[in-house]
Amino acid sequence: MANGNVGSEVVHGYPHLATVRAAITAVYRRLSTEGLYAYGTSVAPADVAFADADDLHLGAQRVAHALVQQLRLPEARMIVSFREMEHAASVELAAGPEYFIELNDRFRTHRRDIGAALAHEITHVLLHRLGLSFPGTRDNEILTDTVTTYLGAGWLLLDAYREDGVTSQKLGYLTPEEFGYVLAKRALAFDEDPSPWFTSPQAYTAYTRGRAEALCDGRRPPLTAAGRVGRHRYAKDRRAAQDRPGARPAAPAAPEVPYAFEGGGPGGPGLRVSFPCPTCHQRIRVPVRGRVRARCGLCRTVLECDT
Repeated sequence: MANGNVGSEVVHGYPHLATVRAAITAVYRRLSTEGLYAYGTSVAPADVAFADADDLHLGAQRVAHALVQQLRLPEARMIVSFREMEHAASVELAAGPEYFIELNDRFRTHRRDIGAALAHEITHVLLHRLGLSFPGTRDNEILTDTVTTYLGAGWLLLDAYREDGVTSQKLGYLTPEEFGYVLAKRALAFDEDPSPWFTSPQAYTAYTRGRAEALCDGRRPPLTAAGRVGRHRYAKDRRAAQDRPGARPAAPAAPEVPYAFEGGGPGGPGLRVSFPCPTCHQRIRVPVRGRVRARCGLCRTVLECDT
């Protein structure tokens, strides 16, 4: 079910970031790195363009077909209809091969955003087929937005965000900056630049902010790319852990302090540090012994660390 926000205040920032990162990890676990390579190219703007002169129902079916292909759904036919409803869209999840999607009547006159609403609903179908879900409606919708974006169709959801001094519109459950964050994570993983696709200036701004946040993931200790302040704090925390061998592992205190130390007691393994992979957010554990190279067991990213 796609959440639509028209005319009300748009929430900004990163309130759902922990769930977003868990969703990225979940999609890597479910599809594998090799499986994700099949989604290396995003849906092209020309394939989901919707002109005012296009026939409403035929155009919606065409866009739905393009998104089915993007999300690599086999033998899935989407039947799209329009009616008055509270939310932006909904989908009937059944065994298939036909799925029924209902879009809010307002899309009859806001056709440029039909692709965004359909992308979210068709991802619900994909997740249903994969058996991938999070408990609770809110977290499951965040999972859906994240997977839609990471698999190359969610730039449409971010591009549907528009805001000025009088009106605002946003589709999906993520904030604009969170959409930008996931889109940037995808861009870094697949070497893709989505910035030319945006028609909304506000969407482009949200993407640049999200990209800055995504780049920070690769600049936190114990990664060698960490900045001076982070390295100083890491060294202080490491000394404290070495002075208390065998103590309970320190839990990460904040997103900017994502690492935790463990071990180091008498007769046990030496001191180790765990931290999230900057690509898939699976936690990695390495020995504390200076410069080491680690490979994430989930996404296979090779990481240069200074532990």
